[in-house]
Amino acid sequence: MTAVLEIRRRGRQVAGALLGCLLVAYFLFHTIQGERGLFAWVQLNQQISQAETENTRILNDRLAWENRIRLLRTEGLDADLLDERVRLVAGLGSRDEFVIYLSENAR
Repeated sequence: MTAVLEIRRRGRQVAGALLGCLLVAYFLFHTIQGERGLFAWVQLNQQISQAETENTRILNDRLAWENRIRLLRTEGLDADLLDERVRLVAGLGSRDEFVIYLSENAR
């Protein structure tokens, strides 16, 4: 009878410690693997970095296009840009110029 009581007493102590260890393991696992865990945080930081890079590239493209459009307006017409567009669209050149055509793959 004393052996059964001893097992019950020690079983309660072990059960409490085991339950505590399981809770710690559960929270530790979800801290690392969960949808708001460390791996998710690293992945979100990578997505933010990629989005910022893409945003910078798009902003630079937009500024370049705005600059080209501004140069083609009548109040600030750039003669060189206009001459370049006329030559490209019409395929014209002066008599003293040499025209070298490149294929699309060479560019």
